[in-house]
Formats: sequence, structure tokens, C-alpha cells
Amino acid sequence: MTTLKAGDKAPNFEAKDQDGNVHTLKDYEGKKLLVFFYPKASTPGCTAEACNLRDNWETFQAKGYDIIGVSADSAKRQQNFKNKYELPFPLLADEDKEVIEAFGVWGPKKFMGKEYDGIHRTTFVINEEGVLEDVISKVKTKAHSEQIL
Repeated sequence: MTTLKAGDKAPNFEAKDQDGNVHTLKDYEGKKLLVFFYPKASTPGCTAEACNLRDNWETFQAKGYDIIGVSADSAKRQQNFKNKYELPFPLLADEDKEVIEAFGVWGPKKFMGKEYDGIHRTTFVINEEGVLEDVISKVKTKAHSEQIL
């Protein structure tokens, strides 16, 4: 599990989004970036979180933030999720979990008494120099933007 904390350098990453475009940390140099990891596209919690970020997109843009969503879903699932909810930001299809593991958000989880490995819903706030300003691990899906801003 993640030991990344505020003040750490953000891990380098490279992954394709729902349309096959490659995104790397370097692409966002000089910009503020929110990278939010979510367990599964189109599930209730993930939808609430993504739509909350969507509804506050203009505020994030005004403050100079780019946003990227990441899960281990296929590009097709990410594309359906993005289109269905008109999400204005790219969703990375990290099927081999390279980005997920680089950020340390893959690990044991419990749900209804069962233990399994999965993605821990976590958001990383990265500044213009590629340094983590904040790591939010207790995400409030319906009020996530307020948590960040």
C-alpha cells in the first residue's frame, strides 16, 4: 500500500486513455494535476466521485488544474463511462496496473466480510514541479471537489 505523502515526488507514469492517447507525468510539467484512482468504472461510488469532479470542472480549470482518472478497466469501459456521464477529463485504462502500483494504491480490501485485492480510492494532488501537495485517501465520493479545494 501507498507510503507516498505530501512533499514526495510524484511517480512517473505512462498509460493510454480511453481513446488510446498516451499520458505521462512529463506532459503535465508546469501544471497542477489531480490524479484520482477509482476501483471500477460505472459503479455507484465511482460514478458519484467522477460526476462530482465533472460538476466542478470549471472551478478546477480556473485554478489551473488538469484532472486524470485511473482504474484498471479496459479502454472500452473507460470510454463508455466517459461518454455516458460526459466526463471532461481523460480516463486511463491501466489494465496492467503499472500506474496503480507506481502510486501504491493496489492492495488488500474488505467488502462485506470478504478480503480481496483491489484499487484503493485515492486522489493525488500534484503541483507544477511534480511534487505531491496532498494525498487524499478518505475520499468522500459525493463531495470530493470540496475536499480538494
